[in-house]
Order: sequence, then C-alpha cells, then structure tokens
Amino acid sequence: MRNPTKSAKKTAKTAPKTVGDRPHVSPLMPKKFANLPPIAGVRLATGEAGVRYKGRTDVMAAVFAPGTQVAGVFTKSKAPSAPVDWCRTALACGEARALVVNSGNANAFTGKAGFEGARDVAQSAAACVGCKASEVFLASTGVIGEPFPAGKVTKILDRLVREAAPGSWRAAAEAIMTTDTYPKLATASALIDDKKVTINGIAKGSGMIAPDMATMLSFVVTDARLPAGVLQELLSAGVRNSFNSITVDSDTSTSDTLLLFSTGKGAAHAPVTKANDKRLNDFKAKLNAVLLDLALQVVRDGEGMSKAIRVDVSGAEDDAAAKRIAFAIANSPLVKTAIAGSDANWGRVVMAVGKSGEAADRDRLTVRFGNVLVAEKGDRAKKYNEEAATKAVSGLEVTIAADIGLGKGRATVWTCDLTHGYIDINGSYRS
Repeated sequence: MRNPTKSAKKTAKTAPKTVGDRPHVSPLMPKKFANLPPIAGVRLATGEAGVRYKGRTDVMAAVFAPGTQVAGVFTKSKAPSAPVDWCRTALACGEARALVVNSGNANAFTGKAGFEGARDVAQSAAACVGCKASEVFLASTGVIGEPFPAGKVTKILDRLVREAAPGSWRAAAEAIMTTDTYPKLATASALIDDKKVTINGIAKGSGMIAPDMATMLSFVVTDARLPAGVLQELLSAGVRNSFNSITVDSDTSTSDTLLLFSTGKGAAHAPVTKANDKRLNDFKAKLNAVLLDLALQVVRDGEGMSKAIRVDVSGAEDDAAAKRIAFAIANSPLVKTAIAGSDANWGRVVMAVGKSGEAADRDRLTVRFGNVLVAEKGDRAKKYNEEAATKAVSGLEVTIAADIGLGKGRATVWTCDLTHGYIDINGSYRS
C-alpha cells in the first residue's frame, strides 16, 4: 500500500490481517500499544465483510447498554458522507445503543443509494440489538464515490451483535484502518467525586487530514454517568487543541467523525448536569489527554511520513491568529519537503508566516529549529550555525518555533513531513 509496485497495488485490495505484514510502517509507530481495559456497558466485535479488502476484518460493531449517552463532532465538508448525515440527525435523541463502522468504502458522494445503504445498515443493526434505528450510529471510511455495498455489511451484523464481548479494543481499531500502518488506541482513568471511571478511545487516520475536524474516525467511550449535553460541551472544547490542531496534507475528509459515548455503568458517582462543574476537572483533563494522544498518533502515521513536526507560534495578535499562522507553516509543501530532506531552509518558514494573511512584522520575527535560533530582526541570526540547524531538522521529531513579536497569541499545531511515499500511496489508492 505504501509501495508503487504492482504487488503493493494489489495489497490495497488484499490488505493483510496484521499490521506487521504491511510493506511500510511509520517510523514513529508506538513500541507498545496501549492495553485498553473492558468498559462496563459496551461490547465489541469485528468481522470480514469484504467491502473492499480481502483477508482482513473491515467491520466493527459496538453494542451499548440501554441509556448510553452520546455526543459527536463531524467534518465541516460541504460534501459529507451519508453516515455523517445519519449521525447528525441521530444525535438529536442523545442516546446510543449501537455503532457500526466499516473500512474500504466511505459511502460518500454515493447519491440516494448511499443514504439508503446507510439506513439499511442502521435498521439492520437496530433489529439485531432491539432498539430504534435512530439509536444506531454509523461511520464509513475508504474510497469516495464508489457504490456502497450495504448488503455485505448487513449480512454479518447479526453474528457481530451476538458475538460482541467486553474488550477487543485493538481488534476494533485494526478493523477500521485504511492506509494506517498501525492501530490507534488510548486509555485513561479519572475521578469524579472520588469514584474511578475509565475512558477508552480508538482512532483511524493517515491521510486526508486537516482540521474541521481531522481526519478521521475516532470513537471514545467512558463508563461515567454523564448526560449528552455535558458530553457535547466537553467534546467540542476538547477537539480544539487535539484533532483540530493536526494536519497531514491540508485536505478535509468527507467522513470525519468523532463520537463520545457514556454508558453510565461504571462506579456510581453523584449526577453531574453542567460541563463546568468542578467535579469534572479531572475527567475533563483526562478526556483531553486521550483526545490529544489519539490525534498525535494519527499525525505520526501520516501517509508516507518519515518525521513528525511540531509547530509552535507565539507573539501573534491573538490565539486565533497564532493558529492560522501555525497552520500556514504546517501545511506548506515547501516547509514539509525541506524537513523531509533534513534541509534547514528557514526561509520557507518565513515565507509561510508572510502568506498566512495574519499580522506580522518581518523585523520582529524570530524563527527557531528546535533550540537553534536561525532567523531574527529581518535577517539570518547573527550566530547562525548551519551544522546545528541541520542537526535540529534531521531527527524523527522536529520542532519549528516562530515568534511573531506583536502580541500574546499562542498556538501549537502538529504535522508531518511530505515525502514521495505520499505520492506513491495516493497515486495508486484506487488501483
């Protein structure tokens, strides 16, 4: 999948079951994957439907306890997928009994048949679980514009619901991968009224990743007892500095979906009705940590990437301006290719700041690669050292810092470099 040869093109359709068999793995793949514990109130199962891939799982289903609450954040694309439309409508009831996710086909730009396919999957899952179709949430990832084979998914749903069991988080994460080279998992425990609750999350994403929101698909579940309104406030706030602060290629998917479920089946804590309740401080911090962990795993698995890049912007007029400048740097193909080649070309960073559309002053701007000052006062730094600068952009993880010198606005954005591997993957994605 990461190699332009004929054998790799074949792999795109016959992806192996295990990550280790893939022709390329991100150099920043975790050395150990998080071991996610079972969560009371949710059961998981995966299966092979043959939606696109052969010889691997491509559907995951989650079954939730009655009364499970749900919140969601979705793509801002004006051409959203059928599952995104379905979920937006389903969120109105605030309760969830099932989640069905498939890889290999995005069910996006598939017309009336695509919506009917999504509805068929939801209705089939509802019949298997014994709930309303509006309590079933959907997500699809893969090729855009290909007819959606709903029948292949519905055919295995009854078995998945029957076989669903606590745990199996890694299997679920692997089933929803497309060009990912490893599954994304994160977990944390938090206290609410001194009662321990658990938060588990999985994600998929590697390319077509830019904010609004990005990439991606992600599903987070907690056994805390929190109402949908509180979940929604926490989730909407949590994505700002996580999934909405990463980019791989500046392209926003039609299918971006992040869902947060609360089963209420964990340790019994006192009811919480407001997101700003101080009793939620620890839970909020741990939820944000899980979201950021998953988001960073996504960007560290960017298609064809060889290096992860952190962009810190300070001194902008305000935080919003700082973030726009940071994205101008992070999304610049010239910056990304320079880092790929270990080229300390700080002039490209200056260029990106200047094109951002935000207020900047050439003579106040400073640029650093890691701890190495490379530009200041409208010129190359007085003590510029090419060897030190090159070393700072030669590792697996690179930091670019730009201080605009105008105000107190700050932002951090994460991205990756741009290599020929990205072209290899996306030039043969449908082959």
